[in-house]
Amino acid sequence: MTTQPGDAAQERLRRWRLVLGGEAADGTGHALTGRDAAMDGALSALYGKGDRPAAGRERTAGLGASAPAVARWLGDIRTYFPASVVQVMQRDAIDRLGLSTLLLEPEMLEAVEPDVHLVGTLLSLNKAMPEETKETARAVVRKVVDDLEQRLATRTRATLTGALDRSARVHRPRPHDIDWNRTIAANLKHYLPEHGTVVPERLIGYGRAGRSVQKDVVLCVDQSGSMAASVVHAAVFGAVLASMRSISTRLVVFDTAVVDLTDQLDDPVDVLFGTRLGGGTDINRALAYCQSRITRPTETVVVLISDLYEGGIRDEMLKRVAAMQAAGVRFVTLLALSDEGAPEYDRDHAAALAALGAPAFACTPDLFPEVMAAAIEKRPLPIPDMA
Repeated sequence: MTTQPGDAAQERLRRWRLVLGGEAADGTGHALTGRDAAMDGALSALYGKGDRPAAGRERTAGLGASAPAVARWLGDIRTYFPASVVQVMQRDAIDRLGLSTLLLEPEMLEAVEPDVHLVGTLLSLNKAMPEETKETARAVVRKVVDDLEQRLATRTRATLTGALDRSARVHRPRPHDIDWNRTIAANLKHYLPEHGTVVPERLIGYGRAGRSVQKDVVLCVDQSGSMAASVVHAAVFGAVLASMRSISTRLVVFDTAVVDLTDQLDDPVDVLFGTRLGGGTDINRALAYCQSRITRPTETVVVLISDLYEGGIRDEMLKRVAAMQAAGVRFVTLLALSDEGAPEYDRDHAAALAALGAPAFACTPDLFPEVMAAAIEKRPLPIPDMA
């Protein structure tokens, strides 16, 4: 059906009216009805600036502190907007209207759309959460964790298994373990042109990485409030790595204290509820603990996940990193492990680490398997452009 010019003009006015919010200066003169009016009400409850009536209906400009009103609003926005928009609006409601305390009520938790940011908020409220809310909160966190594991686990295991195989090459391989590309390259000087073949005097093969622990991985995660999304992803990846027999995984979280959550890695939800988001930061103290647990430095990868706002002793922190690297540890610094874009971070500390040969960069969950594979194989890291 062909759209008439008048219809197109009315559609433009409708869209502008929804964007401008119906204040006196919106200039559209367009009244909203039905579903459009309901959408406008949901938006104005969060983003409105006043209580003035508009277009024949009362504008509320706020959700107040009423749990039933907020629960209804959460239901409304899930009706009118896609999940990605709902998550943004929920986040804005928590930040703009101070709704964190309402998340301590079970009926509120049942109404929200779970996402990584909501998990971070729940974890920050963990200590204040009443007992009757904790099971509902765990169900919310479980859904987000399960979704992340489903998206990330298979690719992570496949990528790291390949890296472990390549890093464990042997020179007396079984026939099925021969790496023919490297074997041919290593024996080109034995090429026989009259026969059109290479005589492989030296065989190069893949090791059997799955039969024993090949690498030790230490995830050292900053649990200050700004790192909430990174903590969630680190818990999921920690559980995935711990499920691989070829990798011995340790998960350490820290603020000004250090907590080793390795014994909870079989369930990332337990890991997350064992964290304590917020507080200060003592990277040096955390690295000291991690350093004390390293027994095979040349087979160890340490991943520090932190925005590097150090509250401890900066020079000691850098000395520890240098000492670990000198002993053969592969040290990786991630400023964030999330999809949130470029993070805020301490640029002086990042530059100091780069000078030690340990560049710091932000990493998305999708890139993390490639970063770990490069670290395991001791090749250059796939550092994204942070400009």
